[in-house]
Amino acid sequence: MKKILFIILSGVSLVACKQDFTNPGAISDIDAFSTPRGLAGVAVGLQNVYSNGRLSPLYNGVTAAGALTNEFRLMNAGNTDELQLFTGGAVVDNLNGIVGNMWTWNNKIIYDADKVLEGANKLGDKNYASGLIAYASIYKAMAIGNLAMFFEQIPAAPGTQTTPAAFQSRVDGFRRAVTTLRAAQTALGANAPNAAFFANVPTNITTAYFNNTISALIARYSLFAGDFAGAITAANAVDLSYNGAVLGFDAIVTNPIFTTATATNNVFQILDSTLGLPTALAPDLNDQRIAFYTAINPTIQPRYRIKGFFSAATQSVPLYLPDEMRLIKAECYVRQAAPDLTAAVAEINAVRTQLPAADAFGVGGGLAAYSGTVSAPALLDEIYRQRCIELCMSGMRLEDNRRLGRPAAERKRTFFPYPSRERDNNPNTPTDPAG
Repeated sequence: MKKILFIILSGVSLVACKQDFTNPGAISDIDAFSTPRGLAGVAVGLQNVYSNGRLSPLYNGVTAAGALTNEFRLMNAGNTDELQLFTGGAVVDNLNGIVGNMWTWNNKIIYDADKVLEGANKLGDKNYASGLIAYASIYKAMAIGNLAMFFEQIPAAPGTQTTPAAFQSRVDGFRRAVTTLRAAQTALGANAPNAAFFANVPTNITTAYFNNTISALIARYSLFAGDFAGAITAANAVDLSYNGAVLGFDAIVTNPIFTTATATNNVFQILDSTLGLPTALAPDLNDQRIAFYTAINPTIQPRYRIKGFFSAATQSVPLYLPDEMRLIKAECYVRQAAPDLTAAVAEINAVRTQLPAADAFGVGGGLAAYSGTVSAPALLDEIYRQRCIELCMSGMRLEDNRRLGRPAAERKRTFFPYPSRERDNNPNTPTDPAG
């Protein structure tokens, strides 16, 4: 089913820039975007595009963030695109394949999701439509969020050949992601998805999946946009015992980090037990999350190997982790207008002390409570440390590094340049940021 859905999506024009890519063998837009089953197929296809292979936002987000913040070590300098990221600065150019794929496929997801939303809003069956709206909105929001994490400005909406995309700030992008998700919440509240909808999507897609994932993503992107009250409210709505919000894989569509990096040992590997953090923030060697995210190979170099959610071809990858919600709240308590440092420490301690068995995904530190200085700067440093450990290889570390005020020396580039494919076709493309 996944392969068929990918073909469907391949027939849809990609117009975030001024180019159209069509597949004459694919079904028409009319068929894909006008029937309930066709719309469900394209919505499921969004997940396929997001997670399938080395072109996917999943692969490129994890790879780019890990390379630029020292999470990974490069294994083969012959992988030119990855080599540029590990080198950083001006070496990361407008023709870099990872930069280009990050731009192209996230913009494609946004375009296709908008078509699903447009089609869903025309359906007479509003219960079926609400499921489509929720599903498509999750992937649209994540695609917007990915662009805003890596680019200084992003397209405000898909463009056309005659009307090239205008740009908006990355913060406005995060706000747009939240607006998209809140609209999905409204649709779900008005009309619960029905059995007909759920029969046409993967079995892990349930009402609980929608409610928890949408709240978690609202919390994430509200934090990134500086809406601390909104982030706390959304994080509190997430059931921390729920573990169904995942990207699933099978023998045909495999886990892209495992297939490309973990299994081959020829692209990149985890740096070591420090996870690339500076000495002052390095994990406690007793932290049980180190053994979760890293494996030891005593005979083949490098000694430390990728583990975590990338240790098998069919291993699923969470869309968020429960303790991300706690760390979001901790950061918001520190950064809000009237800081509540006591509440922030309580959330930090909930993350530090949790045992793996108590976590929905088995990620737990098992450490003692925080004993450092209770001040805003010290707690933000601890929150950064905990995010880097808890959310290892999540693709968010570059965003965290900038937002939490870490020295520029701890990252190899602050924002991506804009791909040549966009600049060559869109006169609105901004000037490239400095390396």
